[in-house]
Amino acid sequence: MSHEHHYSTSLKWTGNLGTGTSDYKAYSRNHNVWAPDKYAVISGSSDPHFRGDATRYNPEELLVCALSQCHMLAYLHLCAVNKIVVVDYEDAASGTMVTERDGSGKFTDVLLRPVVTVTAESDAKLAAELHHEAHRLCFIANSVSFPVRHEPKIVSQ
Repeated sequence: MSHEHHYSTSLKWTGNLGTGTSDYKAYSRNHNVWAPDKYAVISGSSDPHFRGDATRYNPEELLVCALSQCHMLAYLHLCAVNKIVVVDYEDAASGTMVTERDGSGKFTDVLLRPVVTVTAESDAKLAAELHHEAHRLCFIANSVSFPVRHEPKIVSQ
């Protein structure tokens, strides 16, 4: 039985510098993103290569982050139900996007590099194998059309 889940966010462009989009260089790409009942507003912009503010998150970074978060959450669930005790989890995720001459582009790959620390009593081999199942369960990875790879490292405490 499938269930539908609905999500909503809000976005407001804050980059009108006085003349709107009268020229490609006349406006800022800055914007704010938020969701109902959330504590923080995300300050967004475009990638600096596209005249964005490097101090703000861009959509490409947020996509890579969403894949990293989703994988972690699926993985932690699997560890909990398989009696693997995770005490620390870090990921240094990266993605590759290719742009075309016409201005279009697409992601071609995302690589997750989780470093997972488990207790000495936990089965480190199973902890490593569970990354495959976490990938299969990840809602976001199942929704993209490019490969999402993972190179996990398991550390026993």
